Amino acid sequence: MSEGVSQREAIRKARGSFAAMAATYCLGVFNDNFFKQAAMLIAVAAGKSSLQGYAAVVFTLPFIFCAAPAGWMADRFSKRNVVIGSKALELAAMIFGAAGILLVNWYLVFVMLALMALQSTIFSPSLNGSIPELYPAEYVTRANGYLKMFSIGGILAGIATAGIVLDMQGPGFHGASLGQVGVGIVVIGVAILGLAVSLGVPRRRAAAPERKFPWGGPIETLRTWWDMRKDRLLRTVILSNVYFWFLGSLQYLILNPMGLRQFGYSKSLTSYLIAAQLVGIAIGGLISGWLSQGPRWTKVLAPSAAVLGACMAAVGATPYIAAGARLYVLFALLGAAGVAGGIFVIPLESFIQVRPDAQRKGAVISAANAASFVGILLSGLVSNSLNAVLRPTTSYALAGLETMLVALAIMFTFRGGPK
Repeated sequence: MSEGVSQREAIRKARGSFAAMAATYCLGVFNDNFFKQAAMLIAVAAGKSSLQGYAAVVFTLPFIFCAAPAGWMADRFSKRNVVIGSKALELAAMIFGAAGILLVNWYLVFVMLALMALQSTIFSPSLNGSIPELYPAEYVTRANGYLKMFSIGGILAGIATAGIVLDMQGPGFHGASLGQVGVGIVVIGVAILGLAVSLGVPRRRAAAPERKFPWGGPIETLRTWWDMRKDRLLRTVILSNVYFWFLGSLQYLILNPMGLRQFGYSKSLTSYLIAAQLVGIAIGGLISGWLSQGPRWTKVLAPSAAVLGACMAAVGATPYIAAGARLYVLFALLGAAGVAGGIFVIPLESFIQVRPDAQRKGAVISAANAASFVGILLSGLVSNSLNAVLRPTTSYALAGLETMLVALAIMFTFRGGPK
């Protein structure tokens, strides 16, 4: 049998396992983003925009402090068991979240965000470490493109429907509106469904069953970061990935005040603005799966970052556009920015999955996740500072100009291709 035929057969056999993992992931992504968007819309509408930044901080801490144990679990145990356990934790988180939304109790909401972040910290290394186990290295970028499309679909559905559910009118329950009751029902129902679907994830042997627990916690993550400095290409890719996640979180935290406060749009329409960018990311992820195969993958990074920055900078001019045309221009700019972002991030994430040794894959992916969430943590602090002194469109444009400078830095870094 030829090598090409063998590879196609391996890809075909992997699809069932990939579908189960992707469905489990997408349901969790939907729930996470549905809840966060609902909570943030309630906060912004109540004049508590600063809660967005604090929520981003709370959500990032488990990724930073629990990265080493999460990576250890992905290497030490069957990834199926880790996935099922993390989905059970998601159900517990959503019970707290539903109670927080019904009672408008921000302490319960923050408990939910912390638990959901811990769930994602545990789940991510097992999911991302499974893709190189399922597929040949040459196909990982394309597989990630498909996964990004499905996950963006979950994010898109979560964010778009949050505003719709919250805007539902009618009698509620014990002081809670019908929309708040609807949010509680949705998050608990989807968590139960996700736990059921996770039982279909295939069982595989642990990659490193002899690995000892990393009692040092964050110190172990710092050691992994220190070891990664020796690999120049991996180090550069991880830093680029950190910037992408910082920027993505910053945009999200600026778009809600932009839609609700600056332009006076409804919760639903504000969610659609975010959804437009997510649709673009899904499309960009698919395009990237084709453009960035093989050694040419670094060539897409600088151009896509430059286009992303230019589209964001152009948003700064939208207050000066006639109100009737402004919404269409925003949708076009955010969608184009999303396409560029999707093209940018897929080769980065694929390289991080493929580069490490199999026995250390979970640890390296967790350390890379922790680095990305340091960026997200900073985005919460930066967004609060920007939203306090600048119009959201101005903040968005400044972030775009900064991204264009980052594109120049990436262009010079990868002038000779991957090294």
